[in-house]
Amino acid sequence: MKIMEFINSKLVLSAAIYTISNLINKAIPFLLLPILTRFLSPEDYGIVSMFGVLVSFIIPFTGLNVHGAISRMYYEQESIDIKEYITNCIYVLLFSSSIVAIVFMVSSKLIERITSVPYEILWIVILVSISQFITTIVLTLWQVQVKPLKFGIFQISQTLLNMILSILFVVFIGLTWKGSIYAQVISVSIFAIIGLAILKKNDWLKNKINLSYIKHALSFGLPLVPHTLGGVIMTMTDRVFITNMVGIDATGIYTVGYQVGMLISLLATSFNQAYVPWLYSKLKENIYNTKVKIVKFTYIYNIAIFLLAILLSIVAPKFLSFFVGDKFDNASIYVTWVALGYAFNGMYLMVTNYIFYAQKTSYLATVTFITAIINIPLNYIMIKNFGAVGAAQATTMIYFIKFILTWILSSVTYKMPWNIFKDSGLEHK
Repeated sequence: MKIMEFINSKLVLSAAIYTISNLINKAIPFLLLPILTRFLSPEDYGIVSMFGVLVSFIIPFTGLNVHGAISRMYYEQESIDIKEYITNCIYVLLFSSSIVAIVFMVSSKLIERITSVPYEILWIVILVSISQFITTIVLTLWQVQVKPLKFGIFQISQTLLNMILSILFVVFIGLTWKGSIYAQVISVSIFAIIGLAILKKNDWLKNKINLSYIKHALSFGLPLVPHTLGGVIMTMTDRVFITNMVGIDATGIYTVGYQVGMLISLLATSFNQAYVPWLYSKLKENIYNTKVKIVKFTYIYNIAIFLLAILLSIVAPKFLSFFVGDKFDNASIYVTWVALGYAFNGMYLMVTNYIFYAQKTSYLATVTFITAIINIPLNYIMIKNFGAVGAAQATTMIYFIKFILTWILSSVTYKMPWNIFKDSGLEHK
């Protein structure tokens, strides 16, 4: 059977819908970019960027990653009450968010000094992170049920509302960076409420405390906190260092270039959303020849995403200068390195799925911890010697290291025939 015949039509269709919906979802803020860059200064854009960094930083602590357990346990409904399980994950969210809010607010002045985000609006960070958890549960359920169309419509609608409010607040009312942040919190809060209504309407909630479910969800999610936090640290270290070593205006320009380079991440994430349910179903069959075909496809995917990153790095500088305006003209120098970094991150996603399937999530903390530790001095050294572009170069190096280490860990955790030249002639059942 040929590789393309092996990738059945359902996977291709789902991947196509996820990719198209994610392209539209990302295209909306991307098209908003030339508007914001003309009404916001680099300093304003830097504050908006650091606000996003703060949201990313506390998300692992609000909910403790237990939404990932929902995705995995959906396939074990013969042994658990999935509705009760989902509800108890929400209980974990409420408790953990309360603790995070207290700690966060006590440290508000320190956070303001490090990030340049005024402490008066830090409460918004908590609300956004809670709301994102709720919407993630809804999206997760649609993903495991292979309903990419609903997934896409929900995502796009939220992003579209955010865009409309951003234009209203920034362009017409003139709230500058505050307008962008207000648009975020209003849109995500509205869709969190809609998400809860969807869960209730579809009978996905069962109001009963189950300590065994809470314990299981925490056993899945807690080991991922260092892993997720390490990933967040890798994505926020560059902006924190640039803000403090170069300036908040440089952070704004860097962020614009980063957003363009992240188009590669969009493609990788879109595919992975469709790929994971399909992969898990194939791994459950435990057929050796199927695994060989999966490995071959993975190698083709890795080559393709690397070439796409190279293509983006060639094309981007030719249009970016007039697209974002004179104030952000230097953003193009970051695109190449960020695109390559996210190509390696896309390869990482393809191998980390096996660790999740084997439910050995605690192992990922080792890789994340190592790369996060390396990332901090690496960013400092690169930025000190090469300026803000050193942060983008460090991104490429770190994601490559993370991919290689995770691949090694994955091969130990779940056996796959990665050496296709050695194993292709063997027959296994």
